[in-house]
Amino acid sequence: MKSILKLAMLAATLASAQAMAAPVVLTFEGAGNLAAINDFYNGGTDSAGNSGTNYGINFSGTSLALIDSDAGGSGNFGNEPSASTILFFQTGGAATMNVAGGFGTGFSFFYSSFQAGFVNVYDGLNGTGSLLATVLLPGNTNSACVGDPSGSYCNFIPIGVSFAGIAHSVDFGGSADNIGFDNITLGAEVPGGSVPEPGTLSLIGLAALGFGAVRRKQA
Repeated sequence: MKSILKLAMLAATLASAQAMAAPVVLTFEGAGNLAAINDFYNGGTDSAGNSGTNYGINFSGTSLALIDSDAGGSGNFGNEPSASTILFFQTGGAATMNVAGGFGTGFSFFYSSFQAGFVNVYDGLNGTGSLLATVLLPGNTNSACVGDPSGSYCNFIPIGVSFAGIAHSVDFGGSADNIGFDNITLGAEVPGGSVPEPGTLSLIGLAALGFGAVRRKQA
């Protein structure tokens, strides 16, 4: 029985390694509006009972899914790179993603923010261990843009970074309810999904460039 258990554990480890061998793109489609993402990508569900592909990835309780108000959700954003759902957080200083099997090479995503934010990549779980990479994210929504057809956070910029080592967690930080992320891509410094416009290509790989993301009712 002991040897069988070891073989099972080895098989699970190999499967996890194979899953991260190719870039993985998280679009958050299928997660519930304002639901905690939790184990949506980890063989479980979000707080609303929805489940996605099992990539062995889980998120902290502060990590929430948000659907564009133009698609029936509560999100005050537009021009998101894939369909209608993004990642954001309403409390605390960051949303944390854990990848038990780890990933390497690079990390990338799209973001929209009125205020400065950051992304930190660590070699330990839950934002611990050595810091492998940091991406600083200045506010980018003051440039001229329009929603689809509505949404104040309408400028989603692609950005990415390469690093040495194996990452196991990522903190997505900034001002709570003032920054949103989409098409989070593990294993590549260019985010998957929509092809960025020529004018934004130079931002990829640079630590350059918030989200009152929930649409507030008119007084």
